[in-house]
Amino acid sequence: DVQLQASGGGLVQAGGSLRLSCAASGVTFDDYAIGWFRQAPGKEREGVSYISGVDGSTAYADSVKGRFTISTDSAKKTIYLQMNSLKPEDTAVYYCAARHDSNYSDLDHHDMDYWGKGTQVTVSS
Repeated sequence: DVQLQASGGGLVQAGGSLRLSCAASGVTFDDYAIGWFRQAPGKEREGVSYISGVDGSTAYADSVKGRFTISTDSAKKTIYLQMNSLKPEDTAVYYCAARHDSNYSDLDHHDMDYWGKGTQVTVSS
């Protein structure tokens, strides 16, 4: 079974940094695209970033470009989201998710096959 577990959230002041981790089991990285999504209260879940397991290609939502970086440690089967220069509008529950398609190149949460439980990120002004 595929299992994803996000961690690393917390409370940080605006301008600060956090690194989220997503521990994956039951996946072969080459076969999956793995992404980070977030959902703020009263808003629809949105894509933040994804990474292809087969070639490491990445994509980011415009709102986080230049501030967030996604990476993987295939040996540890862990996906990271380094978040710098955090803003209050980054406050949300962050989820990692996987799609069993290494060629996937989008950030549509409707397309994901597996989800982990979220981790709360709160950025104070």
